[in-house]
Amino acid sequence: MVDNKLLTKLSQNLLEILNDEEYYDITIEVGNDPYVKIFRAHMVILNYRSPYLRRILSTNKKNNDGTLTNIKLPNILPEIFQIILMYIYGGKLSLEEYDISDIIKILVAANELSLQELIPYLESFLIENKKNWIEQNIDLIYQTSFGNDSFLELQKYCTNLIIKESNKIFNSPNFSSIPEKLLITLIQNHQMSEIQVWEHVIKWGLAQNPELSSDLTSFSKDDFNTLKKTLQKCIPLIKFRNLTSKEFLKKVKPYKKILPKELYDDLLEYFLDNDYDPNKKSESRTIEEIKSKNIDSNIITNKHVEIISKWINRLEITDKLASSYEFKLLYRDSEDSGELSERINKFHEVCDNHSQTVTIFKVKDRNEILGGYNPIEWKSDYSCGITKDSFIFSFNNENYILSRVKNEMRAITNYSNYGPSFGHDLCLFWFFNNDRKIHCGQKYYEKLNNDDSFNLDFFEVFQLCKTDD
Repeated sequence: MVDNKLLTKLSQNLLEILNDEEYYDITIEVGNDPYVKIFRAHMVILNYRSPYLRRILSTNKKNNDGTLTNIKLPNILPEIFQIILMYIYGGKLSLEEYDISDIIKILVAANELSLQELIPYLESFLIENKKNWIEQNIDLIYQTSFGNDSFLELQKYCTNLIIKESNKIFNSPNFSSIPEKLLITLIQNHQMSEIQVWEHVIKWGLAQNPELSSDLTSFSKDDFNTLKKTLQKCIPLIKFRNLTSKEFLKKVKPYKKILPKELYDDLLEYFLDNDYDPNKKSESRTIEEIKSKNIDSNIITNKHVEIISKWINRLEITDKLASSYEFKLLYRDSEDSGELSERINKFHEVCDNHSQTVTIFKVKDRNEILGGYNPIEWKSDYSCGITKDSFIFSFNNENYILSRVKNEMRAITNYSNYGPSFGHDLCLFWFFNNDRKIHCGQKYYEKLNNDDSFNLDFFEVFQLCKTDD
């Protein structure tokens, strides 16, 4: 049986050691000019309490001439490090004493110092005790949690909040300051009426451009172009056909100059003509008609395109296509695509920031095709892309396997030194001997293959554009 009174005494004694100016053997310079503070500490305690500081100390041993070891921590605020240092020595952290913004800073600092036992403790405190604050400051929590793979519980909470409580985020006082990526996630997972979403998207777009007038009638052509550029990634996600004719007339038509012309013309015809059926021609399309559109691919045929298009629309293979896609080639890798670094840079240069893409892998020495659909953008920021609509697949002669994402928080892996990668389930690694390996696991998607990896011939990345056929 452990007596907590004894632990309390131990904690008290260790804190007394921290405050004792006689036996310290290291100084820590924390912060950046002009706000820098020097802390005194003890190497033996830091070595065993913080793996990060242990690594620094291992390369910065005490000098033989007796001078003190000095290390610098420029990325942490002095007042936050003071709290962390008290925890390192005394093993206590009374979170009720601190502002929530300080707790966030403590969380980030704990991660930098590799205080792994502290991270879930801080996450749980925020989730269990500060739900209202998180809802009001979802932009800060979102950017903090997804800025690092260590904050898994906060990531999970943010994702569930976005899906279940999107209206609260839309109506938050800080809505206009949320990042574009979060806005896109909200549009894709909202539980509001489509007209409310549209109004909030416009509100967000105007807030990003405070120089624009609040009076739409005074907008110049350049003003409309500015707003159009700001919302170019959001507008394609709005389901305008869920609006009433009156909503379209009063709320959308005044902003027609920020919509793509083809989209506006299509919507205008849709709302003015009661008999208009934009899918009528597509529903009657046959496979032969689809084949008449050649795809620029050295791997797949138009038959594959038809099947993948049905998967994107969540149709059964026996269903008729209600809408079709043009597969526009973005990038093709091959054996003669250059050195390793060049090919890595080229893929990200061409494909980053593009959404709605299909990647096709040709497996070497096997009659098999692997691939995946990514509805969101590729990035190079070591983040995990979140989406519930991605999937991976394989084709082997007439057989195929469809594997939809089951952990949307880990759907896409955005590593700058990887090719297109879907979670840990279909990842493209480049090796320094220029071999390309496709790693296949079963972690975040339903199923695919049992093999650990395949050698790759080459791969292609296509961006999808809806056709009017």
